[in-house]
Amino acid sequence: MAEAKVWPQAKRLQWWQEARFGMFIHWGLYAQVGRHEWVMNRERIPREEYEKLADAWKPKPRPAREWAALAREAGMKYMVMTTKHHEGFCLWDTRQTDYNAAKRGPGRDLVREYVEACREFGLKVGFYYSLMDWHHPDGARCAYDEKARRRFCDFTTGCVRELMTHYGKIDILWYDVSWPLRSAEAWDSRRRNAMVRRLQPHILINNRSQLDEDFGTPEEHIKEAEAGRAWEACMTFNGSWGYMPSAVDWRSVREVIGMLRQCAAGCGNLLLNVGPAPDGSLPPEAAERLVPVGRWLRANGEAVYGRTDRAVGRMEWMPCGQFTIKGRNLYYWVRCWPGKELAMGGLKTKVTRASYLVGGKAIALEQKGGRLVLKGLPRSSPDATAGVTVIKLRCRSKPRQELGAGCVVLKKK
Repeated sequence: MAEAKVWPQAKRLQWWQEARFGMFIHWGLYAQVGRHEWVMNRERIPREEYEKLADAWKPKPRPAREWAALAREAGMKYMVMTTKHHEGFCLWDTRQTDYNAAKRGPGRDLVREYVEACREFGLKVGFYYSLMDWHHPDGARCAYDEKARRRFCDFTTGCVRELMTHYGKIDILWYDVSWPLRSAEAWDSRRRNAMVRRLQPHILINNRSQLDEDFGTPEEHIKEAEAGRAWEACMTFNGSWGYMPSAVDWRSVREVIGMLRQCAAGCGNLLLNVGPAPDGSLPPEAAERLVPVGRWLRANGEAVYGRTDRAVGRMEWMPCGQFTIKGRNLYYWVRCWPGKELAMGGLKTKVTRASYLVGGKAIALEQKGGRLVLKGLPRSSPDATAGVTVIKLRCRSKPRQELGAGCVVLKKK
């Protein structure tokens, strides 16, 4: 691949900050055990015993097409897949180790199949790569043996170089767990990431190589970064990243929609994980939830996709719902339908029009002082998919709300 000039960060981030929603895929040898992706470490499975899983793994043909099809139907715009997780097994045909999918059980390059599926379904391509490696002989030794550190950094750079040169344009490099080395210098991260950017000048790199790079990655919680800092909340669907059929606490459709609102309100993204079964099939619970989420997004996507403004610090909490903002448009996500009238206090701008986001039908409104009342609403939520109706308020100026905790004080005449 010919090298090109690295894109400015704002240009690299543009598509990503408008995409809002992506699918994380954790798939590896651990799927065969079905007891979490950390099973090798948590159960102290000896390396020689764990290695047997490499020859036993026989995925069905091209399961990544199923993942990509569901991701697109769910309204996701990109995917990130584990090319190598902490267990050290590489899912591509690498020259760095024989412990890989092409030379062991699967007998083929699973990363290539994933990339082809993403492109077939119009999704941006992301590669996850774990710096930590429980299988490599220098994976732990590198912390106290300088020769081992150099070997392991060379191995890491070789793997990343292959991923950046064998599959065409790659949109995201998602590092994970920089154990056991304690600095970017020890990991040689600056030099390696500079190589990545020379090979993929448009690529986005996350913050887990002990360098800030392009975006932050809060895990299993949605916490926006400081103003101006790009971020993406990575969340499990059922408490486990890898396939774990005993995990039953799947997030509901309403919860996923709520997470999307929270991310959009903070100018962040949601990367929602699915762990495929050993053969590559997706758990049915994932589709049962993601298909309705996609249906809801096709109707209400204006409140989610594209560049949003930070609602945090500008809007207050409300009992019936919360907000996202784009310019002078305020989107009120009503989760608890109030009945025939909906009141809102503390708006510091004039509302010129209220309407349902779906269909655009106008809603009668009355605004006096610090109180806005929407009238003539149906008795129950118009949204049949998840009971989350979005009302669009067109404001004369950028919306802002101030309520505080006190009650209204009436002046004596």
